[in-house]
Amino acid sequence: MAKHERGLRFQPTGGSKAPQIPAGKKQRLTIERLANDGRGIAFFEGRTWFVIGALAGEEIEARVLGAHGKVVEARTERVFNASQLRRPAPCAHAGRCGGCSVQHLPHNEQLALKQRMLAEQLSRVAGVAPQEWAEPLTGPEFGYRRRARVAVRWDMKAKKLEVGFRAAGSQDIVGIDDCPVLVQPLQPIMACLPQMLRRLSKPQALGHVELFSGSTLAVLLRHMAPLSDADLTILKDFCALHQAQLWLHGDGEPQPVEAGQSLGYRLEQWGLELAYRPGDFIQVNAAVNEAMVAQALDWLKPTADERVLDLFCGLGNFALPLARAAREVVAVEGVQVMVDRAAANAASNNLHNAKFFQADLSQPLTDAEWAAEGFCAVLLDPPRDGAFEVVHKLKTLGAERLVYVSCNPATLARDTVELIKQGYRLKRAGILDMFPQTAHVEAMALFEAS
Repeated sequence: MAKHERGLRFQPTGGSKAPQIPAGKKQRLTIERLANDGRGIAFFEGRTWFVIGALAGEEIEARVLGAHGKVVEARTERVFNASQLRRPAPCAHAGRCGGCSVQHLPHNEQLALKQRMLAEQLSRVAGVAPQEWAEPLTGPEFGYRRRARVAVRWDMKAKKLEVGFRAAGSQDIVGIDDCPVLVQPLQPIMACLPQMLRRLSKPQALGHVELFSGSTLAVLLRHMAPLSDADLTILKDFCALHQAQLWLHGDGEPQPVEAGQSLGYRLEQWGLELAYRPGDFIQVNAAVNEAMVAQALDWLKPTADERVLDLFCGLGNFALPLARAAREVVAVEGVQVMVDRAAANAASNNLHNAKFFQADLSQPLTDAEWAAEGFCAVLLDPPRDGAFEVVHKLKTLGAERLVYVSCNPATLARDTVELIKQGYRLKRAGILDMFPQTAHVEAMALFEAS
C-alpha cells in the first residue's frame, strides 16, 4: 500500500486567484485620463479603476463601489492634487446623487469631452470624419430638465420615507429637495414634495413620483395600494397649490384625476402643440429639442415638392415640423400606440400631409407599401441600439439627403459604416448638448449621396 503523504498542498496551474476588492475600500490613485463616459481612469496593482468625479492628472482617494475581475468601479472621496480644470460642483449633492456625473468640469470642457467622444467613435469604428464639424448645439447648462422621476422608498428599519434620486453606483436614495437641473417651474414642487409625501397614511405603498413641465405642470404618483380619501385630498391640495395636474398610476395605465386633462409641449417656431401621456418618450430639454428640430430641417432642406420619410417618429417631434415644409411626410414608428398619438397630434394641428404607419424597424423596409414611391430625403431618430437593419437598404428608397439623430455615438458610427457602403458620404456632424452636467452624448449627422 502506498504511503500517504501529509501536508502536501496543490495549486492549480495558472497561479492563485487575486483577492477581490471589497465595496467601501478606499484607495489613493493617480488618474491617467478620462473614459468616454467622463469617469477618470487609473491603473493600480494590475486593475483598471473607473472613478466617478475624477479628472485626468489628479491624485485622489477613491471609494470602491464594486469590482468585477480586473475592473474596479469607484467614486472620488477626496482630491489631493486637483486639475486646473476642476471647478466647485454647483450642486450640493454632487458625488452622492448619480444624476450629474461631470458637473465638476466647466461647461465648455464638458462640450469638448462630448465632441471627442463623437469624433473618436466615428474615427475608430467607421474610419471617417465629417467634411464639416458643426458647432455644438447648446442651451442653458442648468434649469433645463422638464421631466424627472423621483425615487420613493419606505425604509423599514428607520421607519422613514426616503425621497430623492438614486445614488451613484447603487440603489440607495439620496434625499433631495433641490435639483439645479430642473426647470424653474418644477423647483417649488420638488422642494415641497418630500414633506407632502410623508403626510400620507400608507407611505410603504408608494412607488415613484414623476414631475412634468410643458404646456402645463403635472405630478404623477405611482401607488401599489388604493389611496384613502384623506390621502387623495392631501395630493389634490398639493397640486392645486402648485397649479399642477394630478395623475395617479395604480392598476392599469396612468390616469388624470380630473378626466380630460392632458400633457403637452409646444414647438414655438412652427406653432405646434404636441400632446403626450406619462410613459411616452419626449426630450427632457425643451430649448435644445427645439434647436435640434430647427437644425435637422436646416440640414435636410425639405422643399414644397418633396416627399420625406421620418423613421422612429415617436409623437411627431420631427414629422410635424417637416410637414410644414414638405409636400408629404411619411412617418413610421414601431409601437402602434405612438403611431396613433402622432396621427392625433397631426390632426389637432391641422396638418393633413403627414401619414403615419406602424412597422417593425428592426427589419428592412423595402417591402412596405408606403416605401414604394421612394423619398427625396430621410430623417432617422432611433433609440440607443441604432438603426442597422433600417439603414441596410436605405439607398434603394432614392434619398439624396439623410439626417441621422443619435443618442449613442457607438451605434451611429456602426451605422455610418453601412451608409458609406451604400454610397453616402458624411457631410456634416455635431453634438447636441441635451443633458448638460452629464457625459451623455447626443449627435446629429448629415449624409449625402455621392
